[in-house]
Amino acid sequence: MELNDIRTIGVVGAGTMGAGIAQVAAQSGYEVVLYDITDEVVQKALDKLAATLQKLVDKGRLSADAHVALMGRITPTSTLAAMSAVQVVIEAAPERLDLKQKIFGELATHTAPDTILATNTSTLSVTQIAAGIPNPARVVGMHFFNPAPLLPLVEVISGVQTDPAIADAIVALAEKMGKTPVRAADVPGFIVNRVARPFHLEGLRLLEQNVTDAATIDRLVREGGGFKMGVFELQDLIGIDINYAASNSVYEAYHHAPRFRPSFRQRQQVESGNLGRKTGKGWYEY
Repeated sequence: MELNDIRTIGVVGAGTMGAGIAQVAAQSGYEVVLYDITDEVVQKALDKLAATLQKLVDKGRLSADAHVALMGRITPTSTLAAMSAVQVVIEAAPERLDLKQKIFGELATHTAPDTILATNTSTLSVTQIAAGIPNPARVVGMHFFNPAPLLPLVEVISGVQTDPAIADAIVALAEKMGKTPVRAADVPGFIVNRVARPFHLEGLRLLEQNVTDAATIDRLVREGGGFKMGVFELQDLIGIDINYAASNSVYEAYHHAPRFRPSFRQRQQVESGNLGRKTGKGWYEY
């Protein structure tokens, strides 16, 4: 495969992030194969995407023909064997190392030896994800941010064995998707989650200590810190469960350093099922 001639992309995981990545790739003219564990899950994601795009059509921001063409470039599947013909696979499964290693092991058996295998992990080690599969040099991190169709940043992470040419190809791919790629080292949290973690955790500690409420903390972060969103607003947007998983991953990776200790209040939110916008309630109600 010519690294500068990528035309087909597989996306593993049809959740919010995976569907968003599929949308970005299809909007950029790539043929996309979108996978999840059942046909029903994938179809539900496609129906939701179609409805989202229809709203853009209704607002005059997307033509009806472009809507049809974009959806026509996405092929749903519930079998990883369907990834055999794609040139790049972007995995967007839940943030669990054992799950990602299992997926990459299966992808290695279903894809060509030169297929690029990219992980959208936000905190896990790319080197660990690649461990044990044939030709780990083709494994690279390609971390989008939620919502993927809107946010421009993409972290490109090279593991210990990642071929530099593979990382270069992913940087070029991100640029062709209209994104702004930045290269990151394979360290816990990479750039953004490493920098963001103290903001989230300090906000949660203030809440735990009954200093004030979430809305006040968010207002101080916006007005005093110059952030577009407060920490609790952002957690609701990306999913409290996803943010909590990132906190746990960084905490483990930094050998339980006290400054990275996850919040019990955030754990309670996850246990309650109030995960943010996607469930209609998190720190706020929607």
